[in-house]
Amino acid sequence: MKKISILLVALLMQFSFANEDEWSKTGHRTTGDVAQRHLSKKAKKAITKILDGQSLPLVSTYGDDIKADKAYGAFSPWHYVNFPLDKKYTDVTPSASGDIVMGIEKCIAVLKDENSNEADKTFYLKFLVHLVGDLHQPMHVGREEDKGGNDIQVQWFGRGTNLHRLWDSNMIDDYGMSYTEIADNLPALDKNEIKEIQQGNVYDWVEESQDLATVLYGSVEVGEKLGYEYSYKYWGMLASQLQKGGLRLAQVLNEIYK
Repeated sequence: MKKISILLVALLMQFSFANEDEWSKTGHRTTGDVAQRHLSKKAKKAITKILDGQSLPLVSTYGDDIKADKAYGAFSPWHYVNFPLDKKYTDVTPSASGDIVMGIEKCIAVLKDENSNEADKTFYLKFLVHLVGDLHQPMHVGREEDKGGNDIQVQWFGRGTNLHRLWDSNMIDDYGMSYTEIADNLPALDKNEIKEIQQGNVYDWVEESQDLATVLYGSVEVGEKLGYEYSYKYWGMLASQLQKGGLRLAQVLNEIYK
């Protein structure tokens, strides 16, 4: 019994650590829902065919779902990029293992390639939905030395966590709303505001997330006890990133399937 208990604890710890570097399912699904609402007719038709009727919110967690399969281990570095906060992405040497920017570009290239087979189109479309979501979680563009905030320990309503996980899941999950409820209650934007958000490309968006990461690094101290005040102060930023991720994902997909 003792050996079984130790094994169960080890498995639970492994599961917990494996999920420290991703938006929560609710976060990803919110971004997917926002994107779904802003697809063009052509994009919606093409995507429905490729995904066999599945929605963007449903497939948005795919990139994390496959992490348990070692066959997809090479894709793990695609979920983030870490580089100095005083540098631009284009100023540093890209990782030989790949990163989130390279991953998004690869997904787009496969989906635009008329010679791509159906299996690849399905895989890379699902992954693209996930990665654009991850790109808008600022701590996915954090510093390498603290693993994007994973090594910065804080307290969240009396529970131990870290800065990365706080933004990945703690704030979203403790908000207590479903992804559709969050999407329904995001700020109403007019066409010009949406167009402004959708401007630029993945290089612009990664720099924007890095700027926000800089703010978040200064928002906490190691061991700090956080709760309602922190959520009140930063929920607007978090919700904005979910919305921006969805609108920009829609823009990318509309461009691919125009």
